[in-house]
Amino acid sequence: MTKMRVYEYAKKMNMTSKEVITILERMDQKVNNHMSVMNEGMMQKVEQFVNKVKQGTTPDPSKEQKSQGEKKSKPSNQRKQTGGPNKTQSNQSQSRPNKSNQPQKGPQAKRANANPNQKPARPGNEGAKKTDSFKGTENAGAANRGKKADHNKGKSSFSRSKDNTRPNRGGKGWNRKKQGPPKEKQAPVLPKEIIVSGPLSVGDFAKLLRKEASEVIRKLIALGIMATINQEIDVETMSVISEEFGVPLKYEEEVDESNFDDQEEIDDPKDLVERPPVVTIMGHVDHGKTTLLDKIRQSKVTEGEAGGITQHIGAYQVEINEKKITFLDTPGHAAFTTMRARGAKVTDITILVVAADDGVMPQTIEAINHAKAAEVPIIVAVNKMDKPESNPDRVKQQLTEHGLVPEEWGGETIFVPVSALKGEGIDDLLEMVLLVSEVQELKANPSKRARGVVIEAELDKGRGAVATVLVQNGTLKVGDGVVAGNYFGKIRAMVNDRGRRVKVATPSTPVEILGLSDVPGAGDPLMVFEDEKKGRAIAEKRLFKQREEDRGANSRVTLDDLFKQIKEGDIKELNIIIKADVHGAAEAMKGSLEKIDIEGVRVKIIHTGVGAITESDIILASASNAIIVGFNVRPEPNARVVAEAEKVEIRLHRIIYKAIEEIEAAMKGLLDPEYEERVVGAVEVRQIFKVSKVGTIAGCYVTEGKVVRDGHIRLIRDGIVVHEGKLDTLKRYKDDAREVAQGYECGLTIDGYNDIKEGDVIEVYVIEEVKRS
Repeated sequence: MTKMRVYEYAKKMNMTSKEVITILERMDQKVNNHMSVMNEGMMQKVEQFVNKVKQGTTPDPSKEQKSQGEKKSKPSNQRKQTGGPNKTQSNQSQSRPNKSNQPQKGPQAKRANANPNQKPARPGNEGAKKTDSFKGTENAGAANRGKKADHNKGKSSFSRSKDNTRPNRGGKGWNRKKQGPPKEKQAPVLPKEIIVSGPLSVGDFAKLLRKEASEVIRKLIALGIMATINQEIDVETMSVISEEFGVPLKYEEEVDESNFDDQEEIDDPKDLVERPPVVTIMGHVDHGKTTLLDKIRQSKVTEGEAGGITQHIGAYQVEINEKKITFLDTPGHAAFTTMRARGAKVTDITILVVAADDGVMPQTIEAINHAKAAEVPIIVAVNKMDKPESNPDRVKQQLTEHGLVPEEWGGETIFVPVSALKGEGIDDLLEMVLLVSEVQELKANPSKRARGVVIEAELDKGRGAVATVLVQNGTLKVGDGVVAGNYFGKIRAMVNDRGRRVKVATPSTPVEILGLSDVPGAGDPLMVFEDEKKGRAIAEKRLFKQREEDRGANSRVTLDDLFKQIKEGDIKELNIIIKADVHGAAEAMKGSLEKIDIEGVRVKIIHTGVGAITESDIILASASNAIIVGFNVRPEPNARVVAEAEKVEIRLHRIIYKAIEEIEAAMKGLLDPEYEERVVGAVEVRQIFKVSKVGTIAGCYVTEGKVVRDGHIRLIRDGIVVHEGKLDTLKRYKDDAREVAQGYECGLTIDGYNDIKEGDVIEVYVIEEVKRS
């Protein structure tokens, strides 16, 4: 079977490749281009089509293509009657007389009869014209087919070139026609005023001025400032330069929204309403703080605490006389000083609990100092008044020394005698709290976005990150997008202090919130952001800044620290990783351990975290040669296996002061031990034996104690120590001996020393380690 490419067949038939492709497409024979292969059947069909065209039964596709090309050309070219011979005109003149011979039907025929010179607008007329045109050229015979092909080529190229002259919005010609001649570049108009918020680079400042950077640099050089385009210049310099250009400069401090905890929102006094007071209960350990709170809210907080000691910050709300009071129960243990300080910052009134039978204690003084630093009014609750040995006057006298003078003594401090165990004086205490809050006129705006503070945060296995927050302003709702500390989240649920779910939290209301992406720190600020995208961006920025600060704190050394390190010399460090159930406990334990003061050793907390002890904690401890202290947490099963393999020590505790005591004891063991000498015996040299390759062997008699092989010796001659060293060998006759007792003879050599003489006394001693206290 013969096969041939399209262009070869067209050359053979004296046709163009385009004509052959058009004929094949009309006969439903799909070909891609002139390189496509034609089989024998396709060639026969093309020949049959050409024969039919010669007989006048089928329109020529090449004419159809040419007529379409003519139609695409401008109407002015088709109607052109003058200007010399034109091939297009001749073809049109040949086709026009034949139009009347073709039968036409419908409205097309009416239009043709009405105006014979009108250009045909329908495809039907074009088809008739193309057919007649082909017939007219057909009479030229086969001999003129080559001329006709050349004529068609020229014509089609002409029509294409005409078509290409159409306006093209992407072409250069079109742009030149639209834009016209290029205009002269006008000088930029200087701004009326520029606003800056800090130092800028020369390039950015030039853009604000709408000037070239080179012009600004020239002005700077004139002022004696050598600056490059990327160098920053301060606001004062920018002000001088802008004045020289005649542009006033205004400085506005940029507001960093990520520092929302430092920003204050001023509310309209009309929007402010009365809010419940936030009360913090402080005092020394075991003075009855939690028992007092239990009586107020009729619950038992201490039942869930180890050893009856409160170890978490709790926030509770009670209602008295149709008025609410919010209580923060800060732990009384000294280790939680930082948590107690944080409680004083968010509170309005402090209740200082002092036991009438015990008096003022160190933590009582700390609580007073924290309350005074926060400028919070103090109400003293003198507890344990039911005990026979109670002495409230002694308590008042002791507190007077710290600036708390009772009202009956001419001072301003309210003293209320109470008995938390029996519930006596509780009503009087609450009335005083409401009285002080009325004097303070505590108000907040509940109709704006909520702001507050994180009181406590923990990682719950089933609920994820859980934070106890105190709303300080606005109203917090379920579904709000909040930034708490460095993390963003949408509130999925809120739980009040009674364990009930709530949908809104008004000012001074403590609630647990669920939905944060991670555990924030206790004391971190909280703020609602309606724009979720903006809130996430601010949280990421805060987290980035925190990491930068931590990195800077670890890498930078101040002069004070440098002197301290030099003074400390070769200091030993105990690396510790702390994992606790809540953030506040971890932070408190960190502060307490860092305060342990033992000469020659210090604690280095390399990591603190919330939640169970994980594999990553074990790996960090292994790499840092650290021990892990867990407070109210347990290691995961995999973590325990890894810890055994890596030989990492894990210490688990439930009571914080026991953990501190254990760490302190471990630190004492880390110190370089003290050594003391203990003389175990003495020998007298009675004979000397000199042996080649061995040295001098001393034949001795043990005069007191015993001689041990691993002992140290002093060689004494005439009461003067001649040499100190170690025994090399110790023999009893020909056998090696570990020790030789008093009254026996022995032979010995001294390591690296041979100048032994008869009559020398060798004192033998050992160095023993003494436990430090």
